[in-house]
Order: sequence, then structure tokens, then C-alpha cells
Amino acid sequence: MVPSISLIAAVTALSAIANGALVRVSDFGKNPTNLQMNIYVPTKLADKPPVILALHPCGGTGEQFAQMTKYNSLSDSKGFITIFPSTKKDNNCWEVNTSKGLSRDAGGDNEGLSNMVKYTLKKYNADETKVFVTGSSSGCMMTNVMLATYPDLFNAASCYSGVAAGCLAGSPGASPQSADPTCANGKVVKTSAEWAAQVKAMYPGFNGTYPRMATWHGTADTFVNYPNLAEQLKEWSGLLGVTFAKNVTNTPQSGYTQMVYGDGTKLLGYSCQGVGHTVPVHENDDLKWFGL
Repeated sequence: MVPSISLIAAVTALSAIANGALVRVSDFGKNPTNLQMNIYVPTKLADKPPVILALHPCGGTGEQFAQMTKYNSLSDSKGFITIFPSTKKDNNCWEVNTSKGLSRDAGGDNEGLSNMVKYTLKKYNADETKVFVTGSSSGCMMTNVMLATYPDLFNAASCYSGVAAGCLAGSPGASPQSADPTCANGKVVKTSAEWAAQVKAMYPGFNGTYPRMATWHGTADTFVNYPNLAEQLKEWSGLLGVTFAKNVTNTPQSGYTQMVYGDGTKLLGYSCQGVGHTVPVHENDDLKWFGL
């Protein structure tokens, strides 16, 4: 039987959206909070491709974050896969405040996100040693949480204008409309050891190495206030066993200061002078940090 022209066209169209376009994936495994998964697979996919999980800010969607950033165009030349999920609850803000959302495999947004990554690794024979997470604002908050609750899944992270994992613990919500403002106002202050202990309690018994982190924050941020940068750096310096080494001014651009911990391979902070909420995404710097 000769296939009809309409059938051939449909198959051609389907193959066209499978690679080189953002595609919705409906069945990627356990999804306790009903997240949406969108995935971008470049036409020229690398052998054993790296995977980036990219998390939108409050009020946003995965589709919008894909349009806001340059990860997809960069993946076309480098061959990595990008996952752009969406949450539809609490003003489209990620669940970084509840006990289940701050625990491993306990039914929070983080569990659904981890299953998106695991699905992608299996379906595309992706490289388990090159899995990364990034995000802006609420997406940065969830980036911190993903490293805390699934440290064995990721290799590194870079995020913008967020807060330390656990900063919003116990808040009635995670959005500007529903959250206790203490965290966003930069008033949750702990020692490095206290932050590290809080993170370790999110995944008890984990004895491995936590992923590398680079985190960016604007000094003029009055929405998620600038002191949250210091709290993130205290948290990850304790978990990664590194201490502050030096500042490198005007890096990667004028007015930005790179804050180097240890030898600079495990933890970096970026203080962005005069920048409000949020710091613009620096995709090329992210990929350099990821080693891509």
C-alpha cells in the first residue's frame, strides 16, 4: 500500500518538531505536582548529549524562558538538550517552601523535575556526567533546591537572583503574593555550618560530592534583596568545603565582580553593581562554567 501524501506530510511534520523545536512531553514519569515538560532537542544532537534543566522565574512559563534565553540557539551549535519545564501553581512560582518540596522523592515540584531529567537521560542516551541546572529568580531558588535534594543527578549549576536552599522553608507560599517576605528581604541569615546542615537534612545519608555552583545577584535588587547572595555563598562554601579566596573585578563585564572560592572550580559568586531584579542571563558564561 502506497502511503497517502497527507500521511507522508504528517510524518515529515512530526519528525521536524522532534528535533530543532520546543516540544511538549506528556509522560515522563511520576509527576506529583502536575508540571509541564517542554524539551528542545537540536537537529544535530551530540553523541551522549549533555542536558540542561532551565527553570523560569515567577509568573513565567518554560516556553517563555526558552524565548527569553539563548540556550536553544547555542544548543544548535553545541548539540546539548535543554528542558524548559513549567509550574502553574502559586503564580507560576516553584515549590521551594514546603517540607515535601524541600525533600527528596517526597511529592514536590523537585521530584517531577528530577524525573524529567531521568527521562531525558534514558530516551536520548545522554551523558550522566554532564547534567546541569540553571534558572532565574524563582528558578534560581529551585536551582538551589535541586542541588540540595538531587545532588547525585547534577554536575553543576548557574543561576540568577535567587536564595539559598531552605531560605523559604515553612513560608505559606513561594510567590511574592503568598510568601513570608523575610527571606526575600535578605533577613534569613545563618552560618555556613547551619546552612549546610539544613541542606544535608533534605537528603539524609548522602555521602557524595555536591555539584559545583555559580550564582549571580544584583546589588540594586530590592525584590529578592542582595544579602541573599552572601547566604547562598555561605551555604555552598560549607557544602563544597571551600573558602573565599579573592575578588576579580570587572568580570565577566564592567561593574561585575567575580567572587572566587577555593581555586575557582567549585564555587563562584557574581556581584553585579547597580543591577536590579533580575540579573540578565549570561548563557555563554553558563556554558563555560558547565564545560560545554
